[in-house]
Amino acid sequence: MAIDTDTARRVAHLARIRVEEENLPELAKELSSVLAFMEQLNEVDTQGVEPMTSVTPMALKRRVDEMTDGDRVDDILANAPDAREGFFAVPKVVE
Repeated sequence: MAIDTDTARRVAHLARIRVEEENLPELAKELSSVLAFMEQLNEVDTQGVEPMTSVTPMALKRRVDEMTDGDRVDDILANAPDAREGFFAVPKVVE
């Protein structure tokens, strides 16, 4: 599938990318080559191939999911610019 300059202009607009008018033919050529590569990939038989989640066959380390009571109010509020009665104090924004 070939991309023309009008389609390249539209794609650039949708992607919110400013492309100068003189660069549109080159962009159209690059987009056409990407689509050609995608068409080439579609010809590969992937029947029976399990999808990959990673390029390395490693399991992620998992931590034990334990509930705690937190009890770290003083540590959490230590960096707050203004804290009152165990809570973050923020400026009033609604009148």
